[in-house]
Amino acid sequence: MGNNYHKRFTDAALQDRLRLSGAVLIQGPKGCGKTETAVHAAKSLVRLDTDDEVRKIMEIDPKSVLEGKVPRLIDEWQEYPRIWNYVRREVDDRKKKGQFILTGSANPEERARLHSGAGRFSIIKMRPMSLFEKGWSSGEVSLEKI
Repeated sequence: MGNNYHKRFTDAALQDRLRLSGAVLIQGPKGCGKTETAVHAAKSLVRLDTDDEVRKIMEIDPKSVLEGKVPRLIDEWQEYPRIWNYVRREVDDRKKKGQFILTGSANPEERARLHSGAGRFSIIKMRPMSLFEKGWSSGEVSLEKI
């Protein structure tokens, strides 16, 4: 963990969702901090977009990508949309909360046949950093408090 990490409102939401769901999907635009936030909560991670070994493994034994300390971060999951169904099945089999965090900015192709994830996945919509999160506001005026 780097010392330059700015606490996010999403941090608390992610911890709450990990206590309630087997897997958490963090969605949001590129560059809003999804991966960085997830890295701070995860105990292990795999990057599906840049790890050449993972590309090979995904062709041979995709389920093995799920192995590791939990919560396991699966970054840029949409690179291999099939992983969604493997995560769903693993959540069912393990019957435990807080197993996986998935991040990605793009949606998989519409033709990908994915289970809805109902009852297994919790979804967090992440936005770019607020002025308060950046330290540019005192937080005295809050829409949440209004």
